[in-house]
Amino acid sequence: MIALSVAEIATITGGVPHHGADPADPRAIGAGAGAGAPLATGPVVTGPVVIDSRRVQRGGLFAALPGEHADGHDYAAAAVAAGAVAVLASRPVPGVPAVVVPDVTAALAALATAMLARLPGITVAGITGSSGKTSTKDLAAQLAERLGPTVAPEGSFNNELGLPLTVLRADGQTKYLVLEMSARGPGHIAALCQVAPPRIGAVLNVGRAHAGEFGSLDAVAKAKGELPGALPADGVAILNADDPRVLAMASLTSARVVTFSTGLAATAQVRAAGIRLDDLGRASFRLLMPGGIAPVTLRLHGAHHVPNALAAAAIAAELGMDTPAIADALCEATARSKWRMELRERPDGVLVVNDAYNANPESTRAAIEALAHITRGGRRGFAVLGHMAELGDLATASHQEAGRLAAKAGVAGVIAVGEEARPVLDGARAEPGWRGDAIAVPDARTAVTVLGNLLRPGDVVLVKASRAAGLTEVAAGLLSEVHR
Repeated sequence: MIALSVAEIATITGGVPHHGADPADPRAIGAGAGAGAPLATGPVVTGPVVIDSRRVQRGGLFAALPGEHADGHDYAAAAVAAGAVAVLASRPVPGVPAVVVPDVTAALAALATAMLARLPGITVAGITGSSGKTSTKDLAAQLAERLGPTVAPEGSFNNELGLPLTVLRADGQTKYLVLEMSARGPGHIAALCQVAPPRIGAVLNVGRAHAGEFGSLDAVAKAKGELPGALPADGVAILNADDPRVLAMASLTSARVVTFSTGLAATAQVRAAGIRLDDLGRASFRLLMPGGIAPVTLRLHGAHHVPNALAAAAIAAELGMDTPAIADALCEATARSKWRMELRERPDGVLVVNDAYNANPESTRAAIEALAHITRGGRRGFAVLGHMAELGDLATASHQEAGRLAAKAGVAGVIAVGEEARPVLDGARAEPGWRGDAIAVPDARTAVTVLGNLLRPGDVVLVKASRAAGLTEVAAGLLSEVHR
């Protein structure tokens, strides 16, 4: 983050400074003056902006937000004691230097926009889609880093909080800002684009994630189309030519359009040819770009990472990287965000595939396809599936579909975790000819116990669900002890 005085932060956010601290404390805002007194320059924030008081660093700014189980204002004093210069708050906190604003989330957005305006040399790339955003962001960031200092979100910091916090990590050395943009409703992506206006925007796909909130796939497409719609005329829209709804977004933007395809669209500028998967589902292909052709072998597991890699390649090309360098960087890129197709083998040979960070119908299909490929040599497969959230009226049918896909993949067992996931078993049992085990369990702990009685050395277990289902505990439990 570039240095900002507390007085500047107050001006940018429309906030009112409050000190409430001992006037003798050199960290006090407006020491010796009354609460809310005007500031000259005041203390300077030089460290990161955080919303978790446990992550405060000396010189930083703590944003106090209400949470599901706690109010950030209750931790404001601890944050200052840990080294925060001040707190961004929605109400005064006794004894704590603070800038009090009407809305802390809006204040973070204003702060991020103002700071980015002071860093005109940064190129901002935004990425959206129903699935694959985080993996694509991680790939694109690793490519951009080869060209210069790059800032990208940690994990899935992709909403009205995560995006400003990511932007606020940039400083005068930053050349590239690779941002992930999510939406839970109309206008969300447009708002994120106002906080950090992108010059490059990539749309990966339109799927059923959040369909319950949007109401239809067309509504999801309209929301995702807010990214290309926000690009400037001298910007670049990178669109998946294999998804008709994404390709149609070319009409929404005045920016130049670059398309990518896994082979279905021969006219796409960025393509993958000759895709092959190894025994662990890692893809190899020929990367075809206007700048040449180069071989790529990904370290990521699952064929669904190929379009993610193509989108990242297109972004890197727009930043000035040539095709051989892009291919080399893709071959070296690793999975930076946890619980996304993480493969770990136990001492007894059981392979645990942890893809439990999040789930929607499309990503679940991709994970099951990866499981099918990994087990095609004769290894037994088990699919541990929890519920997929925010699907609305599509929930029952989507869970049944997941069960059918698992059964069609020939798994030896399907374990549905939680009441909301029970339709998965209905789908599995409906698949003609499938004779595997269909088991309902109430929670993650019971799933681990059941699997302990089923697994044999060499088996493969896929764990997949929305994060709210808590199935990361299943993967952790399976890896913490070997069941014999």
